[in-house]
Amino acid sequence: MITFYNHLHAQHQGKVEMFRGALVPCFEVPARADHVLAELTHRQLGSVHQPHAFDAAALERIHSPRYLAFLASAWDQWVALNPANADKDILPSVWPTRTFRTDIEPDNFAAKVGLYSYDAGSPFTAGTWVAARAGADCAFSAAQQVLSGDRAAFALSRPPGHHAGADFFGGYCFLNNAALAAQHLRDGGLERVAVLDIDYHHGNGTQAIFYDRPDVFFASIHGDPRTEYPFFLGHADEVGAGAGEGFNLNLPLPRGTDFHDWLRALDTALARIQQFGAHALVVSLGMDTFVGDPISGFTLHSDDYLRVGKTLAALGLPTVLVFEGGYAVAEVGINAVNVLEGFLRA
Repeated sequence: MITFYNHLHAQHQGKVEMFRGALVPCFEVPARADHVLAELTHRQLGSVHQPHAFDAAALERIHSPRYLAFLASAWDQWVALNPANADKDILPSVWPTRTFRTDIEPDNFAAKVGLYSYDAGSPFTAGTWVAARAGADCAFSAAQQVLSGDRAAFALSRPPGHHAGADFFGGYCFLNNAALAAQHLRDGGLERVAVLDIDYHHGNGTQAIFYDRPDVFFASIHGDPRTEYPFFLGHADEVGAGAGEGFNLNLPLPRGTDFHDWLRALDTALARIQQFGAHALVVSLGMDTFVGDPISGFTLHSDDYLRVGKTLAALGLPTVLVFEGGYAVAEVGINAVNVLEGFLRA
Protein backbone atom coordinates (compact mmCIF):
# COMPACT_ATOMS: atom_id res chain seq x y z
CA MET A 1 0.00 0.00 0.00
CA ILE A 2 1.43 3.36 -1.03
CA THR A 3 1.30 6.15 1.55
CA PHE A 4 1.26 9.79 0.53
CA TYR A 5 2.78 11.78 3.38
CA ASN A 6 2.28 15.49 3.96
CA HIS A 7 5.87 16.59 4.49
CA LEU A 8 4.65 20.14 5.20
CA HIS A 9 2.15 19.23 7.93
CA ALA A 10 4.29 20.54 10.80
CA GLN A 11 3.94 24.08 9.43
CA HIS A 12 0.51 23.97 11.06
CA GLN A 13 1.16 23.94 14.79
CA GLY A 14 -1.33 25.79 16.94
CA LYS A 15 -0.30 27.26 20.26
CA VAL A 16 -3.59 27.04 22.18
CA GLU A 17 -7.24 26.15 21.71
CA MET A 18 -10.37 26.88 23.71
CA PHE A 19 -11.42 23.75 25.63
CA ARG A 20 -14.05 23.69 28.36
CA GLY A 21 -13.75 27.39 29.05
CA ALA A 22 -9.97 27.62 29.12
CA LEU A 23 -7.13 28.15 26.69
CA VAL A 24 -5.14 24.91 26.71
CA PRO A 25 -2.30 23.44 24.63
CA CYS A 26 -3.62 21.99 21.37
CA PHE A 27 -4.55 18.31 21.29
CA GLU A 28 -3.95 18.23 17.53
CA VAL A 29 -0.14 18.27 17.26
CA PRO A 30 2.47 17.37 14.61
CA ALA A 31 3.62 14.34 16.62
CA ARG A 32 0.39 12.59 15.66
CA ALA A 33 1.44 12.18 12.04
CA ASP A 34 5.07 11.67 12.99
CA HIS A 35 4.19 8.61 15.10
CA VAL A 36 2.18 7.09 12.26
CA LEU A 37 5.03 7.64 9.81
CA ALA A 38 7.54 6.10 12.23
CA GLU A 39 5.37 3.02 12.74
CA LEU A 40 4.79 2.65 9.00
CA THR A 41 8.52 2.79 8.39
CA HIS A 42 9.23 0.32 11.20
CA ARG A 43 6.79 -2.27 9.81
CA GLN A 44 7.70 -1.59 6.18
CA LEU A 45 4.08 -1.56 5.03
CA GLY A 46 4.71 -0.20 1.56
CA SER A 47 6.49 2.86 0.21
CA VAL A 48 6.01 6.44 1.39
CA HIS A 49 5.82 9.26 -1.16
CA GLN A 50 5.33 12.99 -1.21
CA PRO A 51 2.04 13.87 -2.91
CA HIS A 52 1.69 15.02 -6.47
CA ALA A 53 0.74 18.66 -6.93
CA PHE A 54 -2.85 19.14 -8.09
CA ASP A 55 -4.38 22.25 -9.57
CA ALA A 56 -5.99 24.46 -6.95
CA ALA A 57 -9.16 24.52 -9.06
CA ALA A 58 -9.78 20.92 -7.93
CA LEU A 59 -10.51 22.28 -4.46
CA GLU A 60 -13.50 24.17 -5.86
CA ARG A 61 -15.21 20.86 -6.62
CA ILE A 62 -15.86 20.70 -2.85
CA HIS A 63 -15.14 24.11 -1.30
CA SER A 64 -16.55 27.50 -2.23
CA PRO A 65 -14.22 29.96 -4.00
CA ARG A 66 -14.96 32.63 -1.38
CA TYR A 67 -13.91 30.32 1.44
CA LEU A 68 -10.75 29.20 -0.35
CA ALA A 69 -9.78 32.81 -0.99
CA PHE A 70 -10.19 33.51 2.72
CA LEU A 71 -8.02 30.55 3.76
CA ALA A 72 -5.28 31.55 1.33
CA SER A 73 -5.19 35.17 2.55
CA ALA A 74 -6.21 34.94 6.21
CA TRP A 75 -2.74 35.01 7.72
CA ASP A 76 -1.62 37.98 5.65
CA GLN A 77 -4.81 39.84 6.61
CA TRP A 78 -4.17 39.02 10.27
CA VAL A 79 -0.60 40.31 10.28
CA ALA A 80 -1.57 43.39 8.28
CA LEU A 81 -3.87 44.40 11.13
CA ASN A 82 -0.90 44.54 13.51
CA PRO A 83 2.63 43.21 12.92
CA ALA A 84 2.61 41.87 16.49
CA ASN A 85 -0.06 39.41 15.40
CA ALA A 86 2.69 37.38 13.74
CA ASP A 87 3.35 35.87 17.18
CA LYS A 88 -0.30 34.96 17.79
CA ASP A 89 -2.61 32.38 16.25
CA ILE A 90 -5.99 33.35 14.85
CA LEU A 91 -8.91 32.17 16.98
CA PRO A 92 -12.50 33.15 16.13
CA SER A 93 -14.58 34.88 18.78
CA VAL A 94 -17.89 35.78 17.11
CA TRP A 95 -20.19 33.77 14.84
CA PRO A 96 -23.36 34.29 12.82
CA THR A 97 -26.20 32.18 14.17
CA ARG A 98 -29.92 31.84 13.43
CA THR A 99 -31.42 34.87 11.61
CA PHE A 100 -27.95 36.33 10.89
CA ARG A 101 -26.86 36.88 7.28
CA THR A 102 -23.95 34.97 5.80
CA ASP A 103 -24.23 36.01 2.15
CA ILE A 104 -22.26 39.23 2.68
CA GLU A 105 -18.62 38.89 3.69
CA PRO A 106 -17.78 41.44 6.40
CA ASP A 107 -14.84 43.80 6.08
CA ASN A 108 -13.98 43.39 9.77
CA PHE A 109 -11.43 40.59 10.08
CA ALA A 110 -12.78 39.15 13.35
CA ALA A 111 -16.24 38.93 11.81
CA LYS A 112 -14.79 37.39 8.68
CA VAL A 113 -13.07 34.64 10.70
CA GLY A 114 -16.36 33.95 12.45
CA LEU A 115 -18.20 33.72 9.15
CA TYR A 116 -15.92 30.89 8.02
CA SER A 117 -15.66 28.92 11.28
CA TYR A 118 -17.81 27.35 13.94
CA ASP A 119 -15.65 26.86 17.04
CA ALA A 120 -12.78 28.41 19.00
CA GLY A 121 -10.78 25.20 19.11
CA SER A 122 -9.15 25.40 15.68
CA PRO A 123 -6.27 27.89 15.69
CA PHE A 124 -5.21 29.25 12.32
CA THR A 125 -1.44 29.66 12.14
CA ALA A 126 1.14 31.08 9.78
CA GLY A 127 1.50 27.68 8.10
CA THR A 128 -2.09 26.43 8.21
CA TRP A 129 -2.91 27.09 4.55
CA VAL A 130 0.37 25.55 3.33
CA ALA A 131 -0.15 22.44 5.45
CA ALA A 132 -3.82 22.04 4.57
CA ARG A 133 -3.13 22.55 0.87
CA ALA A 134 -0.42 19.86 0.89
CA GLY A 135 -2.82 17.61 2.80
CA ALA A 136 -5.38 17.99 0.05
CA ASP A 137 -2.72 16.93 -2.44
CA CYS A 138 -2.18 13.78 -0.35
CA ALA A 139 -5.90 12.99 -0.63
CA PHE A 140 -5.93 13.65 -4.37
CA SER A 141 -2.79 11.55 -4.85
CA ALA A 142 -4.17 8.60 -2.90
CA ALA A 143 -7.42 8.74 -4.88
CA GLN A 144 -5.49 8.94 -8.14
CA GLN A 145 -3.44 5.89 -7.13
CA VAL A 146 -6.64 3.93 -6.67
CA LEU A 147 -8.04 5.21 -9.97
CA SER A 148 -4.82 3.96 -11.58
CA GLY A 149 -5.51 0.43 -10.39
CA ASP A 150 -4.10 0.03 -6.87
CA ARG A 151 -6.37 -1.74 -4.39
CA ALA A 152 -5.71 0.82 -1.65
CA ALA A 153 -3.71 3.95 -0.79
CA PHE A 154 -3.23 5.94 2.42
CA ALA A 155 -3.23 9.72 2.78
CA LEU A 156 -1.18 10.50 5.89
CA SER A 157 -1.73 14.13 6.63
CA ARG A 158 -2.66 16.72 9.15
CA PRO A 159 -4.49 18.92 9.90
CA PRO A 160 -7.43 16.50 9.58
CA GLY A 161 -10.39 17.32 7.38
CA HIS A 162 -13.76 15.73 8.07
CA HIS A 163 -15.21 18.61 10.12
CA ALA A 164 -14.55 21.15 7.36
CA GLY A 165 -17.57 22.03 5.26
CA ALA A 166 -17.87 23.63 1.87
CA ASP A 167 -17.30 27.06 3.40
CA PHE A 168 -16.29 26.66 7.03
CA PHE A 169 -13.54 25.27 9.25
CA GLY A 170 -13.67 23.81 12.75
CA GLY A 171 -12.75 20.73 14.74
CA TYR A 172 -9.08 21.19 13.72
CA CYS A 173 -10.13 20.85 10.04
CA PHE A 174 -9.74 23.34 7.18
CA LEU A 175 -9.98 21.38 3.91
CA ASN A 176 -12.08 18.22 3.76
CA ASN A 177 -9.59 15.64 2.52
CA ALA A 178 -12.04 12.71 2.50
CA ALA A 179 -14.59 14.69 0.49
CA LEU A 180 -11.90 15.83 -1.94
CA ALA A 181 -10.77 12.22 -2.40
CA ALA A 182 -14.35 11.04 -2.97
CA GLN A 183 -14.98 13.79 -5.51
CA HIS A 184 -11.74 12.94 -7.31
CA LEU A 185 -12.86 9.33 -7.59
CA ARG A 186 -16.18 10.50 -9.01
CA ASP A 187 -14.46 12.83 -11.46
CA GLY A 188 -12.22 9.93 -12.45
CA GLY A 189 -15.22 7.99 -13.72
CA LEU A 190 -16.51 5.99 -10.76
CA GLU A 191 -20.29 6.39 -10.64
CA ARG A 192 -20.89 5.61 -6.97
CA VAL A 193 -18.49 6.28 -4.10
CA ALA A 194 -18.99 5.63 -0.39
CA VAL A 195 -17.38 7.59 2.43
CA LEU A 196 -17.16 5.75 5.74
CA ASP A 197 -16.22 7.89 8.74
CA ILE A 198 -14.98 5.91 11.76
CA ASP A 199 -13.63 8.85 13.75
CA TYR A 200 -15.12 9.20 17.25
CA HIS A 201 -16.51 12.60 16.26
CA HIS A 202 -19.17 12.85 13.57
CA GLY A 203 -17.91 13.99 10.17
CA ASN A 204 -20.32 16.91 10.01
CA GLY A 205 -18.46 18.61 7.17
CA THR A 206 -18.48 15.55 4.95
CA GLN A 207 -22.15 14.90 5.63
CA ALA A 208 -23.09 18.48 4.78
CA ILE A 209 -21.11 18.42 1.53
CA PHE A 210 -22.83 15.30 0.19
CA TYR A 211 -26.19 15.50 1.98
CA ASP A 212 -28.29 16.15 -1.13
CA ARG A 213 -26.34 13.92 -3.53
CA PRO A 214 -27.23 10.36 -4.55
CA ASP A 215 -23.81 9.54 -6.02
CA VAL A 216 -21.83 9.63 -2.74
CA PHE A 217 -23.09 7.56 0.18
CA PHE A 218 -21.95 8.81 3.59
CA ALA A 219 -21.90 6.58 6.68
CA SER A 220 -20.58 7.59 10.09
CA ILE A 221 -20.07 5.72 13.38
CA HIS A 222 -19.53 8.22 16.17
CA GLY A 223 -20.28 9.43 19.66
CA ASP A 224 -23.86 10.49 20.30
CA PRO A 225 -24.15 14.19 19.32
CA ARG A 226 -26.41 14.84 22.31
CA THR A 227 -23.26 14.61 24.44
CA GLU A 228 -20.29 14.60 22.02
CA TYR A 229 -18.66 17.15 19.71
CA PRO A 230 -19.65 18.51 17.20
CA PHE A 231 -23.05 18.24 18.95
CA PHE A 232 -25.36 19.74 16.32
CA LEU A 233 -25.21 17.08 13.62
CA GLY A 234 -24.92 13.30 13.46
CA HIS A 235 -28.32 12.08 14.65
CA ALA A 236 -29.77 8.87 13.27
CA ASP A 237 -32.72 10.63 11.63
CA GLU A 238 -30.42 12.54 9.26
CA VAL A 239 -30.82 10.42 6.12
CA GLY A 240 -30.12 12.89 3.32
CA ALA A 241 -32.28 15.45 1.53
CA GLY A 242 -33.77 15.85 -1.93
CA ALA A 243 -32.00 13.61 -4.41
CA GLY A 244 -29.71 12.50 -1.57
CA GLU A 245 -32.47 11.13 0.64
CA GLY A 246 -31.54 7.63 1.76
CA PHE A 247 -27.84 8.09 1.05
CA ASN A 248 -26.76 9.27 4.51
CA LEU A 249 -26.40 6.89 7.46
CA ASN A 250 -25.54 7.98 10.99
CA LEU A 251 -24.86 5.39 13.69
CA PRO A 252 -24.41 7.34 16.94
CA LEU A 253 -23.26 5.29 19.92
CA PRO A 254 -23.12 6.13 23.63
CA ARG A 255 -19.93 7.03 25.46
CA GLY A 256 -18.29 3.87 26.77
CA THR A 257 -19.21 1.71 23.75
CA ASP A 258 -16.90 -1.33 23.53
CA PHE A 259 -15.48 -3.01 20.46
CA HIS A 260 -18.19 -5.66 20.25
CA ASP A 261 -20.97 -3.10 19.90
CA TRP A 262 -18.84 -0.79 17.75
CA LEU A 263 -18.10 -3.67 15.35
CA ARG A 264 -21.81 -4.38 14.99
CA ALA A 265 -22.29 -0.77 13.89
CA LEU A 266 -19.44 -1.18 11.41
CA ASP A 267 -21.11 -4.28 9.97
CA THR A 268 -24.34 -2.29 9.57
CA ALA A 269 -22.52 0.51 7.76
CA LEU A 270 -20.70 -1.87 5.43
CA ALA A 271 -23.93 -3.70 4.60
CA ARG A 272 -25.51 -0.40 3.56
CA ILE A 273 -22.46 0.47 1.47
CA GLN A 274 -22.78 -2.89 -0.30
CA GLN A 275 -26.48 -2.24 -0.87
CA PHE A 276 -25.60 1.15 -2.36
CA GLY A 277 -23.38 -0.59 -4.89
CA ALA A 278 -20.30 1.54 -4.28
CA HIS A 279 -17.48 1.29 -6.78
CA ALA A 280 -14.90 2.64 -4.31
CA LEU A 281 -14.58 3.45 -0.63
CA VAL A 282 -13.05 6.42 1.17
CA VAL A 283 -12.38 5.86 4.88
CA SER A 284 -12.07 8.79 7.26
CA LEU A 285 -9.63 6.99 9.52
CA GLY A 286 -10.02 8.55 12.94
CA MET A 287 -8.16 6.77 15.72
CA ASP A 288 -9.84 8.57 18.63
CA THR A 289 -12.06 5.54 19.26
CA PHE A 290 -9.10 4.25 21.30
CA VAL A 291 -9.73 3.64 25.01
CA GLY A 292 -6.93 6.01 26.01
CA ASP A 293 -7.95 8.98 23.88
CA PRO A 294 -8.08 12.14 26.04
CA ILE A 295 -11.08 13.80 24.34
CA SER A 296 -13.20 10.82 23.30
CA GLY A 297 -15.21 8.03 24.90
CA PHE A 298 -15.15 4.64 23.14
CA THR A 299 -13.10 1.74 24.46
CA LEU A 300 -11.36 0.10 21.51
CA HIS A 301 -7.92 -1.39 22.14
CA SER A 302 -4.89 -1.49 19.86
CA ASP A 303 -5.40 -5.10 18.77
CA ASP A 304 -8.98 -4.30 17.76
CA TYR A 305 -7.73 -2.15 14.92
CA LEU A 306 -6.25 -5.18 13.17
CA ARG A 307 -9.80 -6.55 13.02
CA VAL A 308 -11.08 -3.19 11.76
CA GLY A 309 -8.64 -3.29 8.85
CA LYS A 310 -9.55 -6.87 8.02
CA THR A 311 -13.26 -6.03 8.07
CA LEU A 312 -12.79 -3.03 5.79
CA ALA A 313 -10.80 -5.14 3.32
CA ALA A 314 -13.52 -7.79 3.23
CA LEU A 315 -15.77 -5.30 1.49
CA GLY A 316 -13.59 -5.86 -1.56
CA LEU A 317 -13.61 -2.27 -2.80
CA PRO A 318 -10.78 -0.04 -4.02
CA THR A 319 -10.10 1.99 -0.90
CA VAL A 320 -8.62 5.36 -0.02
CA LEU A 321 -7.81 5.71 3.68
CA VAL A 322 -7.46 9.28 4.97
CA PHE A 323 -5.93 10.02 8.38
CA GLU A 324 -8.24 12.04 10.64
CA GLY A 325 -8.32 12.32 14.45
CA GLY A 326 -6.68 10.44 17.30
CA TYR A 327 -5.18 12.27 20.25
CA ALA A 328 -3.56 9.57 22.37
CA VAL A 329 -0.35 10.62 20.68
CA ALA A 330 1.94 7.83 21.89
CA GLU A 331 -0.44 5.12 20.64
CA VAL A 332 -1.85 6.70 17.50
CA GLY A 333 0.89 5.31 15.26
CA ILE A 334 0.41 1.74 16.45
CA ASN A 335 -3.37 1.99 16.15
CA ALA A 336 -3.44 3.53 12.68
CA VAL A 337 -0.88 1.15 11.26
CA ASN A 338 -2.73 -1.79 12.81
CA VAL A 339 -5.69 -0.86 10.60
CA LEU A 340 -3.44 -0.78 7.54
CA GLU A 341 -1.77 -4.06 8.47
CA GLY A 342 -5.12 -5.76 9.08
CA PHE A 343 -6.29 -4.51 5.69
CA LEU A 344 -3.17 -5.80 3.94
CA ARG A 345 -3.27 -9.18 5.69
CA ALA A 346 -6.82 -9.69 4.42
